[in-house]
Amino acid sequence: MDDLQSEKEQIEEFRAWWSEYGRYVIAGVVIAVGGLIGFNQYTSHKLAAQVEASELFESLAENVVGGKLDEAESIADDLANNYANTTYAAQSRLAMARLYMDKNRDQDAADVLTELLAMRGNDALKNVGRLRLAHVLLYQDKPQEVADLLEGIEVVAFAALYDELLGDAYAALGRTAEAGDAYRRAMADPSPTPTIDRTLVQMKLVDLPEVVVAKIAETDLVEPGEAAEVDDEVEAAEEVEASDAVEAAEQGGESG
Repeated sequence: MDDLQSEKEQIEEFRAWWSEYGRYVIAGVVIAVGGLIGFNQYTSHKLAAQVEASELFESLAENVVGGKLDEAESIADDLANNYANTTYAAQSRLAMARLYMDKNRDQDAADVLTELLAMRGNDALKNVGRLRLAHVLLYQDKPQEVADLLEGIEVVAFAALYDELLGDAYAALGRTAEAGDAYRRAMADPSPTPTIDRTLVQMKLVDLPEVVVAKIAETDLVEPGEAAEVDDEVEAAEEVEASDAVEAAEQGGESG
């Protein structure tokens, strides 16, 4: 009897507990199930959006390659408006910048790349976009905007590329000492796979005033043989200038 009484007491206690807390248990189960269903729906919707954006971008790429500007712009607008948080929306801006440059619409290219840099996330694509925007701005003869864009940006994989463009901008602005420093930083890139043409950058250094070129031999960035080549090119340029001056003086004398 004691055992039976104990079981009855346990049942009564459970009934009392359920009467007081049962509705909270049911509500918790409903919320948990609802949350699971909602999460599954969200995941499914997000996956569907990624697939749709991927298909749109593939179509955009085909139109860019084909030079079909109107069709490409329509698709790019769709991606920007309806799939703004996808990587494909960011990639579409890079693609459109290329097409605009092909169509000699450099300001449109600059605008779409600026939009890319203003997006959230997509840092890897932004690094590419920043590089291309700097090229466009140099093409537009806007070196100060290039300097404003690249100064203080530290991305190891793009460091040499950015420094070369900074050197170009500084040279155009007449800031020759800073241009030389930027070019030398670019040439000092330790990457196992160079991202710049060192020969081209060295030529840009040679084109700077002699006071900057002379610093090349003082660094370890150029091999002794290369430094000698630089000296030879500077001397050759000076000889040409001197020869031109003598020739001009002789012609002046004859005419007198």
